Amino acid sequence: MKKTDLVIDLAEQQSLSKAEIKTCVDTILTTLTDAIVSGTGVEVRGFGSFGIKHKAARLGVNPKTGEKTQVDAKFMPFFKPGKELKEVVNN
Repeated sequence: MKKTDLVIDLAEQQSLSKAEIKTCVDTILTTLTDAIVSGTGVEVRGFGSFGIKHKAARLGVNPKTGEKTQVDAKFMPFFKPGKELKEVVNN
């Protein structure tokens, strides 16, 4: 599902316009992004949690050429599904 599909589905379910729903979705995504970037993360009970993990610097290998390359340390976003989401997906 794309963001536009989400906006359309929500607009059909609610008595709000697509523009109002799009503003709400954009606001939620911006707030989630800001919380993840700040390091506090986001936890939605029953759904899951969003956060960042640190990946240490390492020596990588180009699979085509076999050339070794230094890969810098970086932060990566991650999502950990909640128990209820896992149960719904598995049933």
